[in-house]
Amino acid sequence: MARVKMDNYAYAAVPRLGFVGWLRWIWRQVTSMRVALILLLLLALAAIPGSVLPQWPQDAGDTRAFIDANPFWGPLLDATGFLDVFGSAWFTAIYLLLFASLIGCIIPRCLVYWRELRAPVPATPSRLDRYEPTTASADQEPREALEDVRVALEGTGPAPWRWLSGYRVRIDERSAREGTELALSAHQGHLRELGNLIFHVSLVGILLAVAAGSVLTYRGQALIVEGDTFTNAVVAYDSYESGALFSEDQLEPWTLSLDSFDAQFSLAGAPTEFTAYATLTEPGQEPREVEAQVNRPIQVDGAKIYLQGNGYAPVFTVTDSSGEVAFRGAVPFLPQDEVYTSTGVIKVPDVTEGEQLGFKATLLPTSSGDAVGAQSLHPSPTNPVIYLQAYTGDLGLDAGIPQNVYQLDESQLSPVRGDDGQPLLVAMTPGQTIDLPDGLGSVTWDSLPRFAAFDLRRDPSLPWLLAAAIGALAGLAMSLFGTRRRIWLVAPATAPPGGAATVVTAAAWAPAHDSGAAEELDRILSTAHLTPATNEHPPEDR
Repeated sequence: MARVKMDNYAYAAVPRLGFVGWLRWIWRQVTSMRVALILLLLLALAAIPGSVLPQWPQDAGDTRAFIDANPFWGPLLDATGFLDVFGSAWFTAIYLLLFASLIGCIIPRCLVYWRELRAPVPATPSRLDRYEPTTASADQEPREALEDVRVALEGTGPAPWRWLSGYRVRIDERSAREGTELALSAHQGHLRELGNLIFHVSLVGILLAVAAGSVLTYRGQALIVEGDTFTNAVVAYDSYESGALFSEDQLEPWTLSLDSFDAQFSLAGAPTEFTAYATLTEPGQEPREVEAQVNRPIQVDGAKIYLQGNGYAPVFTVTDSSGEVAFRGAVPFLPQDEVYTSTGVIKVPDVTEGEQLGFKATLLPTSSGDAVGAQSLHPSPTNPVIYLQAYTGDLGLDAGIPQNVYQLDESQLSPVRGDDGQPLLVAMTPGQTIDLPDGLGSVTWDSLPRFAAFDLRRDPSLPWLLAAAIGALAGLAMSLFGTRRRIWLVAPATAPPGGAATVVTAAAWAPAHDSGAAEELDRILSTAHLTPATNEHPPEDR
């Protein structure tokens, strides 16, 4: 036995908790509404770092750059899971505890609600004078008058709706001092509790949908140049991630060809419309033309292909010192500002002889024409110029270390120098060929197509997530606007002698926050054609 202090003067002897007792106590704490609210708040707070800090699953490059830029905080945040919040152990623990708490709250409340539905309506109190009663008169027989009230209370509409939103009614015949009387008892309030349960069940549905989406989804990003075709395979994505239960074999082998990309800008350079015109070919179906615009994705195989970005991808041909073509293809340039000043690199490792070649380039779609301090004046390719710098040496591609395709590692490279001994910097226009010094080869700018960056997402849990969210809103509305009221009517069991009107005593009860019970009672009496004899409702002060 253990002594527990009850107040400043008294102690109580209670049995000590064993192992099972402690488990029961912990379970009661976890399934309490207070702990559920705390866990919900913790989950919201824990999700904040996931939207503020770079995350490994979303952008490994930015995350690595963040760690390198913050030598103390970066490794610390990475070790504690803040750079992969939604996959961390502590976030999963909060998630599972909240799930268990909600389940532990919902199941007992569902059982209580089911018992309340099956339980009979409580009988009418023997004394109504404690509930601010009013009286009314009816021309019908007492039983007929109460039946009219029953019809008014049960409401109209489909039976399930009447059962949920109307009143449950019982009419009893009982003894009283003045003789036998009829007592009507009506109860309303199931809609409010049902809404509360729907809200909590929907929260569980949201948690399940999010959990299912994290293991059944896949997402990838791909960059397609005008005229090229993308095949839905893992190797074709620039970046790809999938859930634990999604296999690469489940990818549907459709293809998407980017026929053209239309970018429209105002005279001031502001974008007005981006449209990607493509051809989609699905297995066993004829190719069909599709379009993608901002927030207007292409839908295929339950997935959505969003237009995420665009830019220019100049086509170059590079020859080496022996005159052989060492590189030919489109090179995506990344826009750096609103006028599409873009940068890119060309890596030429496959030379027949001599050192490897590398190029850093800056594209000005509408060049100002100044040799010094040139800049782009508009995003459209009205006067495109590329400023090119050449390097020779080792590109570092044979080391087996992944490199950024948009950056040039200059640690083992030397700049190519011109006749003046300065690093070579040349301006190129479309169709122009530049011969490199010292017989290193040549560079030709063939054309200037555009590229479109697509983001493909497939998440089968989204319809369930939407349904659960709608259910949560509907349940919240039902619990907020649903009412819990009781109405009682008492009338003599037999009609008054001499054809006098039947006098009915009525009263209503509602929680303190509900001030409409008296008005509801008056409405019911009016609907049942009962004429108020007196109005004894004092002004409500609740």
